[in-house]
Amino acid sequence: MIEELFRIERDALKDSVIHRLDARVKIAIAFAAIIALVAVPYSTMIFTVGIIFYVFFCVLWACTRLSPIIYAKRALAIIPLWGVIIFFQIFLKNRYYTTYDVVISLPFGINIYAQSIEFAFILFVKFVICISFIILLSSTTKLQDMLEGASRMGLPAEFALALGMMIRYLFVFGYMHRKINETLKTKCFDAFDHHLPYRYRLQQLGYTIGTMFIRSYEQGERVYTSMVCRGYGRESYLFVEKKTLKGHEWAFLSLSLVFITAVPVIVWITRISLF
Repeated sequence: MIEELFRIERDALKDSVIHRLDARVKIAIAFAAIIALVAVPYSTMIFTVGIIFYVFFCVLWACTRLSPIIYAKRALAIIPLWGVIIFFQIFLKNRYYTTYDVVISLPFGINIYAQSIEFAFILFVKFVICISFIILLSSTTKLQDMLEGASRMGLPAEFALALGMMIRYLFVFGYMHRKINETLKTKCFDAFDHHLPYRYRLQQLGYTIGTMFIRSYEQGERVYTSMVCRGYGRESYLFVEKKTLKGHEWAFLSLSLVFITAVPVIVWITRISLF
């Protein structure tokens, strides 16, 4: 997990048309796409809207010049966790349907309904596309840039300060975690090596976790002392320099927001006119 964090940040440091965009533009597009998808009614029209949005996402991802394998790996790391919740929807009834047709009857009175399967697919489409835009945002925007962009968009100063400290020392903790793992490897210790006694492995892991806890505590004390010496107090906030969007950034943001807003509306109007 820690290594994946470093890989995401390395990808965000690359150069492309999307990487060079201001963080506020990418945050606004990602949130607009998510809100638009959530606002679409739970009906089959989501499949049409979802395909168009996914094509839009694929075009943006192609502009990042990042490998599709990177996207696939990050999506597959997230989808199974929530996919289980979506899968169980096929056994449940919800308020979006009035009638239910049983497709399969299982023991203990468990039924699989056709309408519930449709609802699960709708949820899956919404989830995958929302996650895709989040992956696009995180893979092309550094954490610090994301924080500064959110601050310029109105994120409260208290949240910005707390998140800024977390982002900064998250990587410090990551480096400590990496060094400890490298030390354990040089000593030929593997927590999943079944040739070693189970009690010995637990003991060494306990020592490792204790060492990391003590070092984190000591690091926190040093950081706090240093911050107090620099004037840190209750009224301290993260300084974010004002920055205006460029002309092409305004144009790209405007066109993207119009597209994201227009697609569900046009699909909905077309659906009504057909029926």
